[in-house]
Amino acid sequence: MGPKSPGRSAGNGRAGREAYDLATVLDIAVAAFNDRGYEATSMEMLARRLGTTKSALYYHVAGKEDLLRLALDRALSELENVLTRDDAKNGTAEHRLRFVIRCAVQVLVKDLPYVTLLLRLRGNTEVERQALARRREFNNAVAKLVEEARDDGTMRADIDARTTTRLLFGMVNSIVEWYRPDGPVTPDRLADDVISVAFEGLARAAN
Repeated sequence: MGPKSPGRSAGNGRAGREAYDLATVLDIAVAAFNDRGYEATSMEMLARRLGTTKSALYYHVAGKEDLLRLALDRALSELENVLTRDDAKNGTAEHRLRFVIRCAVQVLVKDLPYVTLLLRLRGNTEVERQALARRREFNNAVAKLVEEARDDGTMRADIDARTTTRLLFGMVNSIVEWYRPDGPVTPDRLADDVISVAFEGLARAAN
């Protein structure tokens, strides 16, 4: 037998059609879920977007729910990994909170379509409910950092901790609705601006 054609792999395509790896299939699926909604997206539709067959998709995954699970796991794993890093575990509560918020912004920008999908979940399926439970655990970890920073006097105590946490998440999560990776604001500048507004506010510093 001769060598396989470049860019093709056995079992996930057919003659005359491009074969795709799982990462590409997942990217297309996430884009479709975000554009049309998970319920309205079918495997046949995804196959058409890829210019391939449903059988080629089933080479990679068991079905649409499997694609959703993989996509949500990617977004959640990136966020959860932030909490395991040294700067998230050491230092003052304010330092750890700043670090976690900054990294959350960076994860959101790097995996924007995947985090967008996560933030739009409604909990209609078991996969979605499991993902939402993991997201709540991450949110609770951030809320604890807010409470620690209030308790040690490095953050204001006159604002309810739950309100502070919700406002932080509201600001960070809103990025998915307006941020454009090809726009003038770089990911690092975006993270800097979020941290500045969250911790220093909008008032002009006194001279």
